[in-house]
Amino acid sequence: MPTLSLILGILCLLYALLDAFQTVILPRRPSGAFRLTGAFYVATWTPWKFLALRIHKPRKRETMLSIYGPLSLVLLIGVWAVAVMAGFALIFYGLGSPFHDPLQLHPLHSDFYVSGTTLFTLGLGDVTPDSWLTRALIVLEAGIGLGFVALVIGYFPVLYGAFSRREVNISLLDARAGSPPSAAELLRRHAFDGGEDALIQLLEKWESWSAELLESHISYPLLCYFRSQHANQSWLSALVAILDACALLISGVQEKPARQAQLTFAMARHALIDLSQIFSLEPCTQMPDRLPHESFQRLHDQLCAEGVRICRDGDIEVRLRKMRSLYEGYAQPLADHLCMTLPPFITDRPRKDNWQNVARLRAEAENALAAEPTGHAHTHLPDDSGHLF
Repeated sequence: MPTLSLILGILCLLYALLDAFQTVILPRRPSGAFRLTGAFYVATWTPWKFLALRIHKPRKRETMLSIYGPLSLVLLIGVWAVAVMAGFALIFYGLGSPFHDPLQLHPLHSDFYVSGTTLFTLGLGDVTPDSWLTRALIVLEAGIGLGFVALVIGYFPVLYGAFSRREVNISLLDARAGSPPSAAELLRRHAFDGGEDALIQLLEKWESWSAELLESHISYPLLCYFRSQHANQSWLSALVAILDACALLISGVQEKPARQAQLTFAMARHALIDLSQIFSLEPCTQMPDRLPHESFQRLHDQLCAEGVRICRDGDIEVRLRKMRSLYEGYAQPLADHLCMTLPPFITDRPRKDNWQNVARLRAEAENALAAEPTGHAHTHLPDDSGHLF
């Protein structure tokens, strides 16, 4: 029994430390058939999602889903701490519980008590070791405890920094593609003089955003569970909306941004596929059509009415469907797993954004300036301080 306890303690300790190293420090996708972090998220996300989907009010349901990401981070750190504490306690028990306990409790109880107070660096000293090996193990556990505190202090800013950088472009997309974002709104709102250059710059930023999303979320997969501030926004819907817009540009929109759209599409698709593989999700082959023929015709007519030049060879819908098949099969399982919705290609009832109110007021100002007589001189009068304005 002591030998078995010693072996189990060593395995438990090494397993917890290796899992924490792979999750926090290793800058690549963690590997392993059975990982503590993976088992933790499988065991907790499934029942949490089950309970959240039973909530009928969308706002409360989204609130409960948004709690899971930060809460799981705290619980995961607690799981690591308990695993390390249990590992050292089993090692102590395997060594015969070499402690002097004034309370004369069960040896295993004293082992867990010493392990807990040492890991969290309390150093009470009421239970003392009886051998040099035990003293060395206590020093080792105290060092791991200090490293554990440093891990917690350093881990949170890194995660929330990556989350904040992710959300900035998602918030900026609201004025450029609507909320929820859609490819039709993105192209329509850039159908103005100089809009092509603005769209190219936007796609360049989203190419970089997709690359950063890939690197940060591969290294820290739990960021996928962190949801946006608003219920009609998410990193997945923003990513898919950009893929939709790039697919439209590549398939048949006669504009300069089509070249940059190819680069952005490749990077965004790479991020989407790799993130879906983190959760071992198989591509979906049977799913609802996000753009049936009737909706495509409406999309086509709307873009033409806004002045967007579209190819008239009749095969644009076929090419667009082929482009969509390259990423939609990965996006749908990921959306189902994370309880997120994919954005529409075209919104039936577009919401009136603050951006549109500002644009209306600016149009009124431009009309007023255009109505002024040519060569009209502005008279500058002094204010109370004597300065001109």
